[in-house]
Amino acid sequence: MPGLSRTSSVWLPVAVILIAMLSIQSGASLAKSLFPLIGAPGVTALRIALGTLILVVIFKPWRLRFKKEQRLPLLFYGLSLGAMNYMFYLSIQTIPLGIAVALEFTGPLAVALFSSRRPVDFIWVVLAVLGLWFLLPLGQNVSHIDLTGAALALGAGACWALYILTGQRAGEEHGPATVALGSLIAAIVFVPIGMAQATESIWQWSILPVGLAVAVLSTALPYSLEMIALTRLPTRIFGTLMSMEPALAAVSGMVFLGETLTLTQTLALCSIIAASMGSTLTMRPEPKVQKVDIS
Repeated sequence: MPGLSRTSSVWLPVAVILIAMLSIQSGASLAKSLFPLIGAPGVTALRIALGTLILVVIFKPWRLRFKKEQRLPLLFYGLSLGAMNYMFYLSIQTIPLGIAVALEFTGPLAVALFSSRRPVDFIWVVLAVLGLWFLLPLGQNVSHIDLTGAALALGAGACWALYILTGQRAGEEHGPATVALGSLIAAIVFVPIGMAQATESIWQWSILPVGLAVAVLSTALPYSLEMIALTRLPTRIFGTLMSMEPALAAVSGMVFLGETLTLTQTLALCSIIAASMGSTLTMRPEPKVQKVDIS
């Protein structure tokens, strides 16, 4: 049945990306609970090291062969993945999880908006700027958000944009297996940095099971699933689903960490989500090679 087959081909990657988002936000909440014990850099090192180990065992990246023109995108893909994780974890030390994800989400939002020049996109730019204005400690400090934490979240967003722009090109032939090699590149750079800044508690065996859970929920599972969905979902569906991530993060923060947002912060977060959804839903159909713009 061709109709049923087409429907399944859409809903399977939809389910995949929803599971990935739920996994990564649950992992972020669990990771934040470890901050008092080993610090945010230590959690970053633990997550990347254990996540990379899992991915390497599963995908055996030494078997992969990359064309010369794919090697530089692969390098930047791995570096951006590591920097994104490092800065994001540093940011949620001082700002709520939902707000950090909303600020980080400006990276993929910017990629989507810069890909279009139509007048309707001005609406989404205004919504995004309004959301940022009320989330960032600007003007009268209406949101009382730590400036350093906000800057780190925005930096993570910039890395996320680079991750998007390099991810599909690097993984167009090898799919999820590319994540293993990208994560290995991230580990070579950011695991030593994180270990050097971690407390001595990171060497306690009791930390290992929680660190392993964080690695699975935040790295191994979601990045593998995301790479599958990245090349299979239509632009509008992918972008609209990804727009839900700040809301899922806010809910995760409230449920697992007891974090609450003010009404102003909630409205600002909704403004950024609306900007992302709007930019995606009004985007013109693009050639397949451009799907990377809305990861």
